[in-house]
Amino acid sequence: MDFYQKSIDMAAIYRGNSKVEAIILAGSVSKNLQDEHSDIELHILWSSAPTDKDRKGPIEDVKGTILSYYPYEEEEWSEAYLDQDGIKFEISSFLSTTVDRFIYVVIDRYETDFNKQCIVASIDDGISLFGDERVKALKNRVATYPLELSKQMITENLWLSNRWNNRHALLKREDWLMLYDVICGVQKKLFGVMFGLNHMYVHHPVFKWIQFNIEQMRIKPKKLYDRMTNILMGDSQKAIHELEVLVEEVIVLVEKYHPGLNISEQKENIRYVKQRNNFGS
Repeated sequence: MDFYQKSIDMAAIYRGNSKVEAIILAGSVSKNLQDEHSDIELHILWSSAPTDKDRKGPIEDVKGTILSYYPYEEEEWSEAYLDQDGIKFEISSFLSTTVDRFIYVVIDRYETDFNKQCIVASIDDGISLFGDERVKALKNRVATYPLELSKQMITENLWLSNRWNNRHALLKREDWLMLYDVICGVQKKLFGVMFGLNHMYVHHPVFKWIQFNIEQMRIKPKKLYDRMTNILMGDSQKAIHELEVLVEEVIVLVEKYHPGLNISEQKENIRYVKQRNNFGS
């Protein structure tokens, strides 16, 4: 199945609506990472709020089956449907003014909110299917990743979960569900730091396409993907130790590439955690 051609065909239907200013192909298809499980993600920018007819009309045109249909929530309209060939479409609709504001708070105010960054990332590496001039202007706006955003991503994400303090106790008690929730939480924090270090916008709020993203990173610990995988798939005690090592390596990278960045409190917190666990409390 040619997902890209399907995207173009569907965009041609939406672009017939005069309120549509731009259509951007996002997600795995825009990165050429699609497989048999992939869907097609379209971000649609509207000059004014879409009505139910605006949203459902294109689905009816392709004799689609609606899987989910949400009202305006968190400044977005979203729906998912299958076309008559069984291809799933995920549609995210935004007012153009909302997208402009998201870009402003991320680029100019250095807001680290992952959901807003995902919109910025979809503009940065997405593919324009309609409204090329509008999309080009947006791409120019986000082309340079702000240094201050990098610093914010690093300093905020170096604050690890408070439950990380109790990792050895959780292991000893065999509280596996909580332990792996903590491990995953710390991994996400480290990825937040790594995205900031590498001046990369977060592409997905829970870091989908990790192998692909790691490959794009210039600054990273050695064999990062393999080590992250082993932490989740291997022995629990070794996983904790490996994650502790990775935390230290990431701190070293931060200090190398941002020598003037004050992370003393974060480091003190991490060392306090180690001290507590060394004494078995």
